Amino acid sequence: MKVNSPLQVYKYLPQTNCGECGETTCMAFASRLIDRSMKLEDCPPLLTDEFKEKYMELESLLAPEIREVIIGTGEHAKAIGGDDVLYRHQLTFFNPTKFAYDVGDTMPEAELVERVNKIQNFRKFYVGNFLNLDMVAVRCVSGDASKFAVAVKKVSETTELPLILCSFDPAVLKAGLEAVKDKNPLIYAATGDNWGDVAELALEYKVPVVLFSPDLDKLRSLAVTFIEMGIKDLVLDPGTYPQGNQLKGTFDRFIQIRRAGIKEGQKEIAFPLMAVPMNTYLVYDEPVTASYWETVLASVFTVRYGDIMILHSLEPYALLPEVHIRDTIYTDPRTPVKVEPGVFEVGAPAKDSPVIVTTNFALTYYTVESDLSSNKIDCYIAAVDTDGIGVEAAVAGGQLTAARIKETFDKAGFDFAEKTSHGALILPGLSARLQGDVEDVTGLKVLIGPPDSGRIPGWMEKSWPPKAK
Repeated sequence: MKVNSPLQVYKYLPQTNCGECGETTCMAFASRLIDRSMKLEDCPPLLTDEFKEKYMELESLLAPEIREVIIGTGEHAKAIGGDDVLYRHQLTFFNPTKFAYDVGDTMPEAELVERVNKIQNFRKFYVGNFLNLDMVAVRCVSGDASKFAVAVKKVSETTELPLILCSFDPAVLKAGLEAVKDKNPLIYAATGDNWGDVAELALEYKVPVVLFSPDLDKLRSLAVTFIEMGIKDLVLDPGTYPQGNQLKGTFDRFIQIRRAGIKEGQKEIAFPLMAVPMNTYLVYDEPVTASYWETVLASVFTVRYGDIMILHSLEPYALLPEVHIRDTIYTDPRTPVKVEPGVFEVGAPAKDSPVIVTTNFALTYYTVESDLSSNKIDCYIAAVDTDGIGVEAAVAGGQLTAARIKETFDKAGFDFAEKTSHGALILPGLSARLQGDVEDVTGLKVLIGPPDSGRIPGWMEKSWPPKAK
């Protein structure tokens, strides 16, 4: 990114503050362009002939240092690459690592379909979102082009997830492409031996392609050749080796390529990177051991610049660490993870049900909500707007106050006299010092709950319903 501040972007905008983009000022729109929450196309005046030149220049200046590559089509398409920084605290990482899980063309049809369904149906609820898997990698194990085409077609009929077609044989790749030519799959891979034929396929079918070589000079040479041929949707695979010095070499190559693309501005190598952690199965015979090391590699290269990966194990002990570390790394460190403030129902609360206060920090809110719903406690939860800060820090920093608690109920239109028979609310134990202020401001009876929401069931047995004044 050659511009990195709203003021720099503002110079290229109409500067009329027309509001057609939905923002009140052009400077606000410039800020949204920097964090990629809006696009140039959201500014109608910028699309007119009057600003065409500025639009073209700004489009170039805002383009990410690492090329963004799209795999798949429609609502299921996935974007990889598109980063501008080496360290996420500098800005953030965009386009989370895409996980592709493999199937082989020698699998019986029923087994193939079952595995594809397992891949596409996986989801894990975490902090307000579902964590999912992204793609299916179809590997040619048979060496038979027609058999590979049949498997690719069956996978395509079973799922809308984007596909990676895996073979070093151009004839096999062509057969697979014919089966899904309208679905923009990623083809894997062009090498020093087959690059000419694979390049022709990429041009003919207009699909993105992986370039493979552990030799960085050869990898660069391949990239330059493909770019000169007009193929720009490239993914680089510098080899993934699971053990010892070779693993260290893999790690070093990933860092060298990404540094060259971002720090040194070497556009001929500024492309998304592919890691193949499933190579652990070539080294370890025992499946659990192979799966363990696959997860280790997936975690390492999620942190260090792996934009897309091919993996094998669908065991929960492998999947959960992989999707959780990805979610952590690709959460914007500049922005607290929060939920909308308000008053929400858990279960089917009645007039004698408790009203529990917490903050709108997502991890806090969903932990409390989960503890209550899993224990079948019908109640109301008030998520107070603390700018996404947890209870203890919000009390110390002044984001959780009696006034904000009252404001939460007022904005939600929550009438204690109508909704409850007890006129009481429960504060978390870590905010006990607010008890008097909340009673004064709200006129309600305020109880102090436990510091940990996991203890609420036990607290309820002893302290609920509240005793009459």
